[in-house]
Amino acid sequence: MTTLNFTTSEINKNFRIKVYGRKEDGKKVDKLMGVSGILTLIGAELLNKQLQRAFKCMDDKCVCKLRRGLVVTYYVK
Repeated sequence: MTTLNFTTSEINKNFRIKVYGRKEDGKKVDKLMGVSGILTLIGAELLNKQLQRAFKCMDDKCVCKLRRGLVVTYYVK
């Protein structure tokens, strides 16, 4: 099991995480999620990669598109 490189308080302090697309079971999703929700949805390894990218960007938003159809947007607070 992979652990996160950033703490949940650090992530929540800097970003709002919005997920858009379809889950694995085919249901549509379009909502803000917390760290635990996004962690169960995409996994720790992929979340670490996206968070590193989002912390480097630090513009208005960082959009990460997954091949399975999910779009994860990190809005900077």
